[in-house]
Amino acid sequence: MSDVSTTGGNSSATHVPAPHHNPKVKHYVTRTMNIIVLVLSVLLIVLLSVDTFKKIDFLENHSYMRFQFWVCMVFILDFFIGLWYAEDKGRYFRRRLVFLLLSIPYLNIINQMDIHLSADALYFVRFIPLARGALALSIVIGYLSSNAVTSLFMSYIVIMLLVSYFCSLIFFQREQGVNPEVTSYWTALWWAAMNMSTVGCNIQPVTLPGKIVAVILPVSGMIIFPLFTVYLTNFLTNAFQKNKDHKNDDE
Repeated sequence: MSDVSTTGGNSSATHVPAPHHNPKVKHYVTRTMNIIVLVLSVLLIVLLSVDTFKKIDFLENHSYMRFQFWVCMVFILDFFIGLWYAEDKGRYFRRRLVFLLLSIPYLNIINQMDIHLSADALYFVRFIPLARGALALSIVIGYLSSNAVTSLFMSYIVIMLLVSYFCSLIFFQREQGVNPEVTSYWTALWWAAMNMSTVGCNIQPVTLPGKIVAVILPVSGMIIFPLFTVYLTNFLTNAFQKNKDHKNDDE
């Protein structure tokens, strides 16, 4: 879209950016979608927790299924809004393709098409949109810091806490009543924390989902915990440099 004026036989054109390229509109829309995704992600985690503790069959819980479907639709909308505003759409699509795949309402598709899966497989499928929500939470919280290293550190801390929590829910839901060592959720949470820290504990999983999360937790811990060293090194280096600059200014 352009505004063309002619003076003395010469034409000049002033380019007016398209509405979706307006920085203020982009900032407002992006910020609004981040808040919506953040709230929906938290609500999804809360509902999953309630259903787990109350032992509610999520496929029979029509309210939960409808809510999860619309949450997935918002996640997909968020992806395409980001794609719309991206300067390099190909790069954005490649980097965020995982977000799109995690936003698909697989549970609703399975339910509508009457696809028969095992109870363990269905329970893991239920965590797919939660993985999308966890990524959203980590990114939004990472935005709270202007320092790149601190932002990355905060994002990974959120991912670590959510992975531990999700794995503790899976372990509790699948092992309680089968594993005599799992007597309460707090036992499952302690088990997840010990495995995430790679320390381990004397509780051994007996179900397939329990064994799977028993592998996921220490692997996640080995990936995430070294970031503490990176963060502390960066923090101490910056603090030392600031102290040195302050002394130089005083001299």
